[in-house]
Amino acid sequence: MKFIKKNFIPFLCLLCIGFVFLHIEAISNKISLALEKNPRILLEDANAYKKTDNFIYVQNTDDFVPLSYQDLLNIYYTITNSGYSEFTFYCPSEYKECTKDTEKISDDAEILTYINNFVHPYNSFSNIQTVISESGEINIHIKYLYTEEEKQAIDQKVEQIYKKVIKDSMSDYEKIKSIHDYIIDHTKYDVERNDNDTSKYNSYKAYGPLLEGYATCSGYTDAMALFLDKMGIKNFKVATELMQEDISGHVWNAVFLENNWLHLDLTWDDPVSDDGKDYLQHKYFLITTDKLEKTDNEGDVVVKDHLFSKRIYPELKK
Repeated sequence: MKFIKKNFIPFLCLLCIGFVFLHIEAISNKISLALEKNPRILLEDANAYKKTDNFIYVQNTDDFVPLSYQDLLNIYYTITNSGYSEFTFYCPSEYKECTKDTEKISDDAEILTYINNFVHPYNSFSNIQTVISESGEINIHIKYLYTEEEKQAIDQKVEQIYKKVIKDSMSDYEKIKSIHDYIIDHTKYDVERNDNDTSKYNSYKAYGPLLEGYATCSGYTDAMALFLDKMGIKNFKVATELMQEDISGHVWNAVFLENNWLHLDLTWDDPVSDDGKDYLQHKYFLITTDKLEKTDNEGDVVVKDHLFSKRIYPELKK
């Protein structure tokens, strides 16, 4: 027994030394982060779908020490736009409202949706969680909407369609129209998902219209965005501002063409008809905000689906 006691402590010490030796880098990083006033942010490489585009509402940033509410928005946009699944940053002591402003963003589904609408469809998230510690450490965990298998299948279909309908001699306008018409001609609106919030189709993302032939507004919009990104045309998604109870959510594309931001809504150009026939329209094809508002108000029923926040999307002001 004395022999065991005599040798146990040295053995325990050797175990501790071995553990420290094996994890010296991680321990050093933790210590250095704890000692720094503004801890060092460890950045991974962004994925292949990161957009370099900046918008009025959100911009890419390489400064992850926030000093304002806008800085926080830019951080959320950058990490989502980069395809990070986890990210940690820290609130500096001089930004007194940092944790409160972070809570405001992370608890507001509408704000998070707006941020999501400026990234590539493959970097759009299905869920984002923010954990805020008392020390000001902010941990963000992101689950993305598209699986790797879905992206691979969609990319193959996009390439197939592109080769089929696009010619090098076409203008950007003609290319967009060809894709717009192709998607509508090969897609039906998923009434079941719209009415019952359930469907056997993946109609709420690009997989639905491109591989199953069914879409809701988000599916149409993501599919179109993939082609716009492939063409190198700047774009983002526009969401209805849910400011009234009688307005349901809707999303469509904003496209930058010939130095103008224009609206493009495949959902409303592929109407569900009473006679069961398929129709292809161009009422909402690359139109200005003025034209959008006039079109929404010209029929017997006033369309409210396109009421959007010009504070979030100032590019689309008249």
